[in-house]
Amino acid sequence: MNPTSRHSHPGLQPIDDSMLTRESWKIFQIMAEFVEGFERLARIKPSVSIFGSARIQPDNPIYKLGEEIARELSDAGFAVVSGGGPGIMEAANKGAFAGKSPSVGLNIQLPHEQTANEYQDISLGFRHFFSRKVMFVKYASAYVVLPGGFGTLDELAEILTLVQTGKTRRIPIILVHSPFWKGLLDWFEDTLVAQGTIDESDLKLYTLVDDPKAAVNAIFDYYEARGFEPSPEEKEKLMEL
Repeated sequence: MNPTSRHSHPGLQPIDDSMLTRESWKIFQIMAEFVEGFERLARIKPSVSIFGSARIQPDNPIYKLGEEIARELSDAGFAVVSGGGPGIMEAANKGAFAGKSPSVGLNIQLPHEQTANEYQDISLGFRHFFSRKVMFVKYASAYVVLPGGFGTLDELAEILTLVQTGKTRRIPIILVHSPFWKGLLDWFEDTLVAQGTIDESDLKLYTLVDDPKAAVNAIFDYYEARGFEPSPEEKEKLMEL
């Protein structure tokens, strides 16, 4: 290849500052999302982030299960953080709102507008998934994951990756409703472990439960020998998220 022709590629040409104007201003929008999130959520500890499908209706037993778990956690002293929308997100906020602790919704702006549910003491809006995902992790003492779709799987994979790689502190990751998760967990063991893409010890990063009290008990059991507040080493990890 002629080196001269390679260097003529548009991607290797000097940057035209006018092309960066919109992207540069976007930085301030992203910064604002982080600043507001940090300011509003820093005092809600301890908290539990709850995930699940936006498509599950209030008459579905899974909705009721999410609502009961959130109520149990709220009465036990945990603020509950959800995605702020319908389905399991609404169930989580509704249960927490009926309890003693704050109900928090981290709403995302989507092409097909997500409507914030009405059960939120704190409601934050985000344009960007990545800044919103940091807020789910940064102040969470545990993750509770109910049945859901791609978004739920994304959040589950995110926290598993962060804990597995040591980029965040170890926290309880509770999967709820074993009939839904069994196929995926079997695939983890039969394929991922078998192929060497994860270690067998990684299967211990999560706990599978089927009822609200078991979810709450799994969290308290984990913290029985230590407080909910991150250790100095864990605080450093959270600063590097």
